[in-house]
Amino acid sequence: MSNMKAMVLHKPAPVESLPLKLEDVPCPEPKPSEVLIRVSACGVCHTDLHIVEGEVRPRSLPLIPGHQVVGVIESVGTGKASEEARIGDYSGGIPKTLKRTDGENPHPGMRVGMPWLYKACGECSYCKSGLENLCDDPRFTGLDVNGGYAEYIVAPADFVVPIPDIFSDEEAAPLLCAGIIGYRSLRVSGLLPGERIGLFGFGASAHLALQVARYWGCEVYVFTRSREHQDLARSLGAAWAGTADDVPPRPLDRAITFAPAGGLIPRALKNLRKGGTLAINAIHMDGLPEMPYDLLYWERSIKSVANSTREDAFNFMEVAAAIPIRVKTEAFPLEKANEALLQLKERKIQGSAVLFIPSR
Repeated sequence: MSNMKAMVLHKPAPVESLPLKLEDVPCPEPKPSEVLIRVSACGVCHTDLHIVEGEVRPRSLPLIPGHQVVGVIESVGTGKASEEARIGDYSGGIPKTLKRTDGENPHPGMRVGMPWLYKACGECSYCKSGLENLCDDPRFTGLDVNGGYAEYIVAPADFVVPIPDIFSDEEAAPLLCAGIIGYRSLRVSGLLPGERIGLFGFGASAHLALQVARYWGCEVYVFTRSREHQDLARSLGAAWAGTADDVPPRPLDRAITFAPAGGLIPRALKNLRKGGTLAINAIHMDGLPEMPYDLLYWERSIKSVANSTREDAFNFMEVAAAIPIRVKTEAFPLEKANEALLQLKERKIQGSAVLFIPSR
């Protein structure tokens, strides 16, 4: 196949101006150790919105966004793909090696996902210490290389993620970023079984993280101004839901902010117990506000969440299937990507927006 359909960004602009254009573009060809994936679904993420509107700048343009890609491997590039994927121990110890069984080795006909981390260098001190999410020379899907708002995508064989059979393509797409980064945020926050955690903002990532926290026996408080989102949070097991200005029934052991709004930081700290941790899940923030030192005193801490590792992806997929996670989605055809991003911007999406790409 020589050409494919894709939504292409030529110049960042407000999504209201419909900056993504449906075009016929050359179909990519896999190189050695790469696979060609026929895309069936791609999640729509806030990071995509930041890229399309220019708050996060890609290396080059034009660009096809999208980094929550689900599809079937169409072909494998000539040459032998690696049968092992080096992944790091979350604790930062000596890297482990994930040995894939024969059934898991990427091969034609296998359903896989391509998440945000497209490739890590494997050579820097971070990669070698198990922190490939902090790699000095990473590549990210839909930012540094063309992503999944298209009929086909090429991906490194060692970085694709097998999709559990329990999830449909539409359900699986949000797991590949919203789910994985929400899972890492829980880990970065230091959440322990039985603790209380507050989730500030309740979109695609938070509605999945809530279910993991509940699976770990934690009590979850959700802070969102949307009544619909509050109702969804309660239906998924939240013990309490209110706005960021409300005071929860009990102090929080941990907290995560999901919205790119710096004003949430002092509100979260205000409800955090002594020694608690606030994790910030955002690639872009509108600014850090000035605030009283008392909010941070008593050994409270703030940690940013930067990307994710392959270990996060594999571990989260196992947890998601074991729960099993309920994924709330709203589907859009590929050519409606601008509309999906606009609804995301206007906070009209319940759960996750997903583009579906039918086979020719």
